[in-house]
Amino acid sequence: MQTVLVSGGGTAGPVLAHWLLRRGFAPTVVERAPGPRPGGQAVDVRGVALDVVERMGLLERVRDVRTRMRGMSVLAPDGRELHRSTESTFSSGRLDNDDVELLREDLVRIVYEHTRADVEYVFGDSVTALDEHGEGVRADFAHGPSRSFDLVIGADGLHSAVRRLVFGPEERFAHPLGSGLAVFGADNFLGLRDWQLWLRDGEEGFGILPVRGNTELRIAFGFRSVPRPPGHRDDGSLQRYVAGRLASMRWEGARLSEAARQATDFYGDAMAQIRMAHWSRGRVALLGDAGYCPSPLSGQGTSLALTGAYVLADCLARTPGDHRTAYARYEQRMRPYVDLNQSLATENPTGPASEESVARAKNALTLDD
Repeated sequence: MQTVLVSGGGTAGPVLAHWLLRRGFAPTVVERAPGPRPGGQAVDVRGVALDVVERMGLLERVRDVRTRMRGMSVLAPDGRELHRSTESTFSSGRLDNDDVELLREDLVRIVYEHTRADVEYVFGDSVTALDEHGEGVRADFAHGPSRSFDLVIGADGLHSAVRRLVFGPEERFAHPLGSGLAVFGADNFLGLRDWQLWLRDGEEGFGILPVRGNTELRIAFGFRSVPRPPGHRDDGSLQRYVAGRLASMRWEGARLSEAARQATDFYGDAMAQIRMAHWSRGRVALLGDAGYCPSPLSGQGTSLALTGAYVLADCLARTPGDHRTAYARYEQRMRPYVDLNQSLATENPTGPASEESVARAKNALTLDD
């Protein structure tokens, strides 16, 4: 039985571990956080990614915790309503389609609960060095003892440590998109009832979604990029910057700013895509945002992670003991799908991509290839 180290316990890593286990591998998932990460924005599961969730037997659980929006309003900078729709929202597209929007933390929790009994999880640790030898890869960890694995998969996000260790510095592969995004939660101080609000003021703006039965809000604030070193772990300066920018907004700026200052689940980063000529080297391969982050502007990061995990496990299972052929096939199958989905982030600089482009991209791959 081949052993596989999977770095990253978000969505891509645990889903890959599920499919590897089903195909006779022994996966170990290592995650830097002390447990499944809470917080995060609403994410979409679309097209072929829904097939992956269904084959895991999780589609009904995912649908049970989906957001249930009635529509949205687009506001002027002073709060006047410019437009409203009961047919679609910017975050999830048309409300009458089969796609599922849910909180990232709910998807992470569901997949973790589904896999934890059979998959080895190591929380509170991270990979610090990888040394490939003839029969496998020796992995050193920040806290635990060194171990050897047959294969290593980096599913550790935009600022992937595995990518840096094996392929080189992040700046070789990261392509900034000229903006940043911050996401944080708050009490529903606006009293929204299954209704989204979107506001743009110059180069900045936000979307506000009620969640958890309308008891909470998820606030996503888009802003001009702030220069930060690649992979920089925020020391609180970005949270203070976002709170300051929100304070200058004309509509509800004071309350939004205070919510940002008080948020314990604040996340922010520059928007960037990862573009690489190859996603594997030797016995190491990359999955999801680590290899082909499309940025949240595409709305397809989660679907790429889910689909990539299935395809990678399938390719490894079809060529047992031959990781080179498996990785090459993985790239061949995924590359056109990745390219189409990454292009969604840049199609329309001032808003979401067209419905036609999203429909084409989300279905641009079949699982049974």
